[in-house]
Amino acid sequence: MEKKPILEVTKLEVVYQSAIVAVQGVSLSVPENSIIALLGVNGAGKSTTLRAISGFLGIDDAEVTDGTIEFEGEILNNKKPHVISRKGVALVPEREKIFVTLTVRENLAACLSTQKGGGKTNLNLDMVHEFFPVLHERRNQVAGYLSGGERQMLALSMALLCAPKLLMVDELSLGLAPIVVEHLMERLLTLNKETGLAILVVEQNAAAALSIAEFGYIMENGHVVFSGTSDKLLNHEDVKEFYLGLSEKGVKSYRDVKQYRRTRRWWG
Repeated sequence: MEKKPILEVTKLEVVYQSAIVAVQGVSLSVPENSIIALLGVNGAGKSTTLRAISGFLGIDDAEVTDGTIEFEGEILNNKKPHVISRKGVALVPEREKIFVTLTVRENLAACLSTQKGGGKTNLNLDMVHEFFPVLHERRNQVAGYLSGGERQMLALSMALLCAPKLLMVDELSLGLAPIVVEHLMERLLTLNKETGLAILVVEQNAAAALSIAEFGYIMENGHVVFSGTSDKLLNHEDVKEFYLGLSEKGVKSYRDVKQYRRTRRWWG
């Protein structure tokens, strides 16, 4: 049976400072109980799309100027972040995701009082510690002294304590060792399977994201240029060569890659 969409983004346009079009005509869907990947290089418009969905565009002097963002049948265009959060949308941002001067326990406690998302992940601290045991070991440590992987675990836990129906994770792999990325991706997959939580993963690391996602979208220059199942993307020649670094011709120079970006064409 086909899954019902929990999030529908249709022909989204986002403009910065009333002049700069950062996202144009973006459409994507996140079905319930699914993991979806939004892929692309730095500057493609992925994070802007997430900020539009979660309501954080205002701090960057940006706004949704066209299209619709629909969550569980309700239009979210340009609503405030706290309003969107209470409807069940949680964002783990790329940076500034934890309170670095507070302890791990204090970070988690700050989120326990905001469980208003109505989702399936009504976790308590014991459940979070079971899911990420290292956070229990580090519970009295100042969060600013955590490793990169531990910070990601804390940020994910803080988002989950808000009881979301949709979890959006921006650049989970940023600055982390491959083995840490693999562990965190496995945790997301386990979370999805055990709770049915819908997850939208925004990543430059296509291989990591597609290892857990069932469907993916690729963005370039503010547009979605290609989409398909994970298997389709992993076996597409352009995706393999440019995003996964796999090519029958071997490794290309950076100059060749730039030329390749200008000349390649996407197809279904």
